[in-house]
Amino acid sequence: MSGLNVSIGFLLGVVTLGLSAGSVLKLRPLLSFSAEFPASFILVACWLEVQTLMEVGPWAGGLGPDVAATTLFFVLLVQGAMFRDASGNPLVVLMKFLLCESTPLCMISALIAHFAGAWLAQLLTRYYWSLELSDMHMIKNLMARDCSPTLRVSVPQGAFTEGVCALVFHLILLNLQRSSAVLRVPLVALVLTFLSYAASSHTSGFINPSLAYALTFHCLGFTFTEYAMVFWLAPFIAMVLALFLYTGHIPRLFTRNLLYSQKACFWVPKTKHLQEHINRKAKKKAEKKGT
Repeated sequence: MSGLNVSIGFLLGVVTLGLSAGSVLKLRPLLSFSAEFPASFILVACWLEVQTLMEVGPWAGGLGPDVAATTLFFVLLVQGAMFRDASGNPLVVLMKFLLCESTPLCMISALIAHFAGAWLAQLLTRYYWSLELSDMHMIKNLMARDCSPTLRVSVPQGAFTEGVCALVFHLILLNLQRSSAVLRVPLVALVLTFLSYAASSHTSGFINPSLAYALTFHCLGFTFTEYAMVFWLAPFIAMVLALFLYTGHIPRLFTRNLLYSQKACFWVPKTKHLQEHINRKAKKKAEKKGT
């Protein structure tokens, strides 16, 4: 259990550090950077530690896959509860931009924050592993020099897997966008945990370009272009498709609804026909009185 305690201590330290950085950045807000940077930092650093529990925990710490899945769920739950206005996910930011809910400058600052936070989280986590405070971290420190990619299938299969996961996630996210945070945050955390577990034998279901960049792009086995096709291009296409299926159009690109009719759901009689109908009724009443 000492290895698990070391990991939990790291997760708590990362959350505290991320919140402190967010408080400092809020003193001089930089568009979306101030909120997205700590959100991305916490997400990537914690996911790297969860990945250690998944890969090394079963045979170095005696931890089952349920421990890693539970830890991931609580990480996503805490991150979503602390940063309700930030996602730490470039795809969500791009979706808001396509929905005309953010400006180009906010989008660009958020994307920079995501990759800057991921890079810093990667540096911090590797330094923590190098301290070798547990057997899991000692083994992970040795493995970090020659890591194995999370893409365990061919590029087309991996792209299809990430695309399906992204399509499901964004359709659910769009349906929950007007729900209260009490319902939305745990459901989003649960969906992401389930998709990560379901796709663990193929791509790990990151559905997050900056997260995938930090966790697997540096591993040998595939080229940068192949990684980008699986973890960047396929989820982006799936996100656009989910947005189109949900709204019937892409608000940033065109306003005409191609899927859903904008006609009224009930029939409203025209004034001319309504007046004729009233005149006929009045005429019938007059005829009955005359007889």
